[in-house]
Amino acid sequence: MFWVLLLLLAWAAAGTACTRLCLAAVRAAAVDTEEVAAGHGHDLTLYEAAFLSGGPRRVADLTMVSMARQRRLLLAHTGWATVVDPRGRDEIERSVIGAIGPEGQSRITPARDAAATAAPVRGLADRLVRAGLAVPDGARTTVAAAVRQVQLAALVVLALGATALLTPAPSEMPRQLIALWFALPLALTLSCLAIARVEVHPYSRWASPAGQRLLGALARRTGSGDDRTYLTTVAVRGVRAVGEPDLRAAFADREQHWRAGHTRGA
Repeated sequence: MFWVLLLLLAWAAAGTACTRLCLAAVRAAAVDTEEVAAGHGHDLTLYEAAFLSGGPRRVADLTMVSMARQRRLLLAHTGWATVVDPRGRDEIERSVIGAIGPEGQSRITPARDAAATAAPVRGLADRLVRAGLAVPDGARTTVAAAVRQVQLAALVVLALGATALLTPAPSEMPRQLIALWFALPLALTLSCLAIARVEVHPYSRWASPAGQRLLGALARRTGSGDDRTYLTTVAVRGVRAVGEPDLRAAFADREQHWRAGHTRGA
């Protein structure tokens, strides 16, 4: 009766994973309920839109692009940033200038990374979380991790079922009936995955459902042709929306430098 032990293990794996997924979905639904009224009457700033769309690094990118368009920061096509006006107009601009350093010149990648982790951007994130517009750190991956665990449990059930069927152990139980017993926990995991795909709210990495609604409203209200529209597009879509060839070349060099650094680190 070795297959019975394997069946118990299959039920344990399926039951544990599905229970975790159900609890995570219930917590996510509770957050959705609490956030129904979040964001009403709130107009997103460009920094807030950038964070909700792409996180801290998007905020730093937007700040650099904005300062470069105002000729207060020079972003060279070689991937270097040079401060032209050392007086930042807000705390996030001052954090970017501080990240570039006292010499007023730095490569874009480390300056952007330092600005993204500075206190002003962390404060922006905290305010958005308290307002119910951003997803807290712990909630960003809870449901996704639970779904991955259920997927792994389904594979475990399949492996245990195959082992039970292939093990040449004496048993009076027909192999077709053994396969049917293992089909039950497999059906449980697959049904949980199907329900989660339909019912669990699709969180983005940064914006809560309320934040996503405000981002959608911002995109619908945006006009065309002015500087704020341009910066709003950069905030929502990232540096790929940069229209100026020189600016685009500066950020392209930054991405190449980032990839090269990670390749050497590997």
